[in-house]
Amino acid sequence: MFRTALRTVLAHKARLLMTVLAVMLGVAFVSGTLVFTDTLGNAFQNQSAKSYKDVAVGVTSYDHRDSGEAGAEKSTPGVSQETVGKIEGLDGVTSVTGRVSGFAGVADPDGKLIGNGWANTGSNFAPGKDGKDASYAFTEGSGPTKDGEIALDKATATKGKYTVGEPVRVATNGPVKEYTLTGVFTTDDGEVNAGGSLVLFDTAVAQKLYLEPGFYNDLTITAAAGASDSRILDQVKPLLPENAEAQTGKQLASDQAAQIKTSLESLNQMLLAFAAIALFVGVFLISNTFTMLVAQRTKELALLRAVGATRRQVKRSVLAEAAVVGAIASAIGFVLGIGLAVALRSVMGMTGARVPAGALVISPTAVGAAFGVGVLITLFAAWLPARRAAKIPPVAAMNSVHGVATTKSLVVRNSIGGALALLGSAGIVAGAAAGSEGRMLIGAGAFLAMVGIIVLIPLLSRPVIALVRPLLHRVFGVSGKLAGLNAVRNPRRTGATASALAIGLTLVTGLTVLGVTIGQAVDKMTTDNIKADYMVTMAAAGDLDQTALTALEKAPGVSAVSPQQSATLEIKGEFRYASAVTPGDIEKVINIASVSGSMDTLAQGGIAVAEDTAKSNGWKVGDTLPVTFSDKKKGELKVGATYKKTEFLSPVLMSTELAAAHEPKPYIPEVWVKMDGGASAANEQALVDSLGKNPAITVMDQQDIRNEFGGMINTLLNIMYGLLAMALIIAILGVVNTLAMSVFERQQEIGMLRAIGLDRRKVKRMIRLEAVVISLFGAVIGVGLGSFLAWAIGQTIKGEIPGYALVIPWDRIGLFLVLAGLVGVLAALWPARSAAKLNMLTAIKTE
Repeated sequence: MFRTALRTVLAHKARLLMTVLAVMLGVAFVSGTLVFTDTLGNAFQNQSAKSYKDVAVGVTSYDHRDSGEAGAEKSTPGVSQETVGKIEGLDGVTSVTGRVSGFAGVADPDGKLIGNGWANTGSNFAPGKDGKDASYAFTEGSGPTKDGEIALDKATATKGKYTVGEPVRVATNGPVKEYTLTGVFTTDDGEVNAGGSLVLFDTAVAQKLYLEPGFYNDLTITAAAGASDSRILDQVKPLLPENAEAQTGKQLASDQAAQIKTSLESLNQMLLAFAAIALFVGVFLISNTFTMLVAQRTKELALLRAVGATRRQVKRSVLAEAAVVGAIASAIGFVLGIGLAVALRSVMGMTGARVPAGALVISPTAVGAAFGVGVLITLFAAWLPARRAAKIPPVAAMNSVHGVATTKSLVVRNSIGGALALLGSAGIVAGAAAGSEGRMLIGAGAFLAMVGIIVLIPLLSRPVIALVRPLLHRVFGVSGKLAGLNAVRNPRRTGATASALAIGLTLVTGLTVLGVTIGQAVDKMTTDNIKADYMVTMAAAGDLDQTALTALEKAPGVSAVSPQQSATLEIKGEFRYASAVTPGDIEKVINIASVSGSMDTLAQGGIAVAEDTAKSNGWKVGDTLPVTFSDKKKGELKVGATYKKTEFLSPVLMSTELAAAHEPKPYIPEVWVKMDGGASAANEQALVDSLGKNPAITVMDQQDIRNEFGGMINTLLNIMYGLLAMALIIAILGVVNTLAMSVFERQQEIGMLRAIGLDRRKVKRMIRLEAVVISLFGAVIGVGLGSFLAWAIGQTIKGEIPGYALVIPWDRIGLFLVLAGLVGVLAALWPARSAAKLNMLTAIKTE
């Protein structure tokens, strides 16, 4: 029977091609994902191990504000030089290198920031007794040794076209400053490899910029040969301040490797999820193919039964064919997956991320997953057709009486499908009613509803397609009428083909409706709340220096300026976030709807409280509240006003003057600016000039602000569309496969139509229209289910997004339907051409 299965596969190579392609694409996605993440993880882990190779103990200090109570400060800004001296005197320690780090952005020749902002770093050059810093290998010049000097990583120097001796404009959190470039170096620094930049300052300069003179963020301790790392660690720990911790180099390397693995897991899971979707869609194509192959081979299978083959042997024969096809497709898909992994790595390099060098990692897990998934998915999809093949009675099959589904089997199928669809729909509605707690219920309901609708699609195909059949007849004549009849001739085949498209478009439509809805809610929130012409921010989500606020206040044409300065208060023993703003100007840049009292009281030392916060705490205008400020000083503040909650301000407002008395270094994430004459190129340039053309500071107008908040959604949607394209490609293959098989089965019928006067052009049109009808049927099902799921998921998140209201993007949905129709046309090109080229006499004689 196995030899028979092999011969059958070889005899039907063309028919099985689509199945091979479907499995191949899914396997390529799975194996490519695993090889890519394994290779990336291995490269970064090797780099991590290399960077900690000579480290006996590493010390890390934490930021000055911890996450708890107002006024909780660290005792020191880092690890002091005095502590470094004590560590250097410990038995077994050969050297201690102190590091200071913070944000530093380099301007290119056009004044734009080099790098991606979040990975633009400044640190200190820390030479040893030999004058070299072991962490950096200089290719040109040397490290900085005094104020006014810097060194740059090679990639940044190349992008900026800087050579040693030239001036370079560098921005930190303060005003931009010009430095002389003394050297260019290479480094294994992870942030530089991620597309960032690294600027090295003299140690004293870096300490002044980022901490305080004589203090370090981190220490690297090296040990003498034979010294125990753990013993040194035990000696170091008692010397450190409370806000610092020490670990051995091996522990640090291990922790970093674990972090790398965790960060790659989310990427791995996302890519594998889309591979699973592609394979799920492929199941329908594979099942369809084997169903048709079995139907075409009824006489052959009957003959096997007649000469002694049992039902089990026939079933095994079909499954053996599936296993062979799955193995071939898996092998090709695995090779393609390796190519995909290499391509993904190259794409990362093209986008600016520098991946550490390393060999391609092909793990046993990747190989096993590729072949296991490919073969098992094919066997799973072929199981039902194999079961049907085994049930065909030999005599009936030899008389060409195909095993038509009985009324009982159809009733059972439709009853199960209806029950699943209803149960799933009930779960989706219940999850939507449960709010944010109902997302898991919606997920389970969506799965059941999708399976139920897939089971019901053959039943639905007849009445739905019957609605458009008169239109097809009127517009396209006999070709349209025949296409409508052919589309429902075999409802199961039509259903399986339409199901693949329905799954893909369910996901695409659901994501689109959600994305557009959230995007419009965010856009409305921005336009409704922001009066300012510009928002000024720092790169890497850093904070602006007080000098930037002062410069903006003095800029020509500015009519109102207010920071959204972060502050903290403890009111009646409870920690509260507050926004320090400029009284009088804040109402001109942010739309604050006052509920009671007057916002003018901010200038008199009072506070304003969001309406919901005031209600939940029983506060009202005129109340005096006991507070503890961030510097631990106590006082009383009067509630001067309440206002409608806005997403752009904290629940408590105070004046910048009040905050300055308790916050020696204000934290200013953004500044809002109103200009005379509104937004214009001249006004924007005036702000840029007032800030010293700082490359690290961004000036955004209202459109930029909307793009900032909504752009991420569009980017995410585009990524999702790209990943879902794999599932849609497989769905297209399913349409091609169905039509090709249909043409093969209907050769005699097509020959008769040609003989009675249907010309080649009308035959082609008939096949194309059949494909379009099937494609649009699947698309309509997918659009409907996707919109329903988007509504349900939206119900669970609307409480978190002000102004959320479901938006159905009819233009995009219309485009999806047009594309579905185009898919049908393209998928029908080859089958239609084959049908039109049939010799009518030969076709009439074909059984």
